[in-house]
Amino acid sequence: MRITRKQVNEMSQAAFILAFGPLFEHSPWVAERASGSRPFAKIKDMISALEQEIERASREEHLALLRAHPDLGTRVRMTNHSVQEQSGAGFNQLTAEEYEQFLSLNKQYTERFQFPFIMAVKGQTKDTIREALRHRIQGQPDVELRTALQEVCKIGRFRLADIVMNETEEKAMEQAKGAERIMYYGKGDVWVYRSYAKPLTNITLIPESGFTGRDNVLFGMNIKVAVSGEKLFTSFSEGDNTNVVATDSMKNFILRKAGEYEGSTAEGFLAFASRRFLEKYPWMTGIKMSADQVAFETLPVPGANGLEAGNLVYRYSQNEHPTAFVELVRVADDIVLADHTAGIADLKLIKVKGSSFAGFVRDEYTTLPESSDRPLFIFLDIAWVYESADDAFDADLGRYVAAEQIRDIAHTVFHEQHSPSIQNLIYRIGQRSLLRFPQLQEIRFESNNRTWETILEKVSVGEGKVFTEPRPPYGFQGFSMTKRDLEGL
Repeated sequence: MRITRKQVNEMSQAAFILAFGPLFEHSPWVAERASGSRPFAKIKDMISALEQEIERASREEHLALLRAHPDLGTRVRMTNHSVQEQSGAGFNQLTAEEYEQFLSLNKQYTERFQFPFIMAVKGQTKDTIREALRHRIQGQPDVELRTALQEVCKIGRFRLADIVMNETEEKAMEQAKGAERIMYYGKGDVWVYRSYAKPLTNITLIPESGFTGRDNVLFGMNIKVAVSGEKLFTSFSEGDNTNVVATDSMKNFILRKAGEYEGSTAEGFLAFASRRFLEKYPWMTGIKMSADQVAFETLPVPGANGLEAGNLVYRYSQNEHPTAFVELVRVADDIVLADHTAGIADLKLIKVKGSSFAGFVRDEYTTLPESSDRPLFIFLDIAWVYESADDAFDADLGRYVAAEQIRDIAHTVFHEQHSPSIQNLIYRIGQRSLLRFPQLQEIRFESNNRTWETILEKVSVGEGKVFTEPRPPYGFQGFSMTKRDLEGL
């Protein structure tokens, strides 16, 4: 959880160094010297204080600071920050040939300048980084020293943003909390069916999934919307409806905006419609909108070369479905994003064998037997948060994570690995998902154990068994993961 500027200013010097020393690789002296510049009126003042200490440092300290950084793309022991940053740029998935290229280029660079190549890799790819490395090898030593220090400062700013909220985020958080009271109203079950929406394309392929996109000939959602604002108080306290937008009007607004939406994702539509709503009704200060997407499956039809995917008749799916959530709040004259998630809900997976459950606490309350090989039936809801919400809102950026891809990762991991518990299974699914999609900041799970009750251990012929629905109640799990859970992989 990120902290506020107020908390930064109230820290002891030791706590400040502990929190912000890692901003600059193995160089806590930067934070130690900047600590005395508090209190910071704004986050930019904190950034300036840190960077001024680097500027004031001696040449020997500059070189020591640069030499404390790991080579990009090489397999040396790194700080947690560096592990996450390099993973985000794809350095944890280099081919053998790419690894050798980076090894050679880094060696040339270090021999020329006597410090490693440094670049703020957030938002970069291994290809853009490799080209920058090739270009900067040709630079002049004094110029390259200055460039490297600028990149160190840029890395520090990125890392600081992961620890401390900026002023807009602080205001959004305070407003979203609704410090004085809970007060909202809205509309549920707003069913939206849009035909011929923009197709979902530009999907990054992964080994676990053959998903390449959706034609969006039918773009369906069941939407729930809730709005808030202090001017709504009199509608509760006095029955004054002056500022009340009828929930039927909310429904109509959402349906009309579906006709204006030019994107291809549910997340993008929620952000679009929510922003337009706050623009239309300026006394509203917050809006939350969620959607369960309706999946329409393409069907095979006869074509010139045999069966092919049709584009007229679709099957309304009753299986798992993508989900989305967006929260926007008004901060002064701006409308800012307070929260977002994407997800998949109602995923139901049964593995007939290859799962166990043993070694748990046994005492006077325990009647459940241990199992070394059991069928395992799980209900699973998964949600994820992007580093940049724009990747969810605009699939053209090429970093959209489709629910179908996370679904396929889930069943692939379930298939590949023996599961000693549901807890361990969802942990492994989370690891694989974060490895495949470095643009994700967090992934969350809610799971249920719905394993069938065994009636017959053996059937008359073959290895089959007979099961029935489990007796209530059921077990459940909740878990969240971030890139920190990838350390050491």
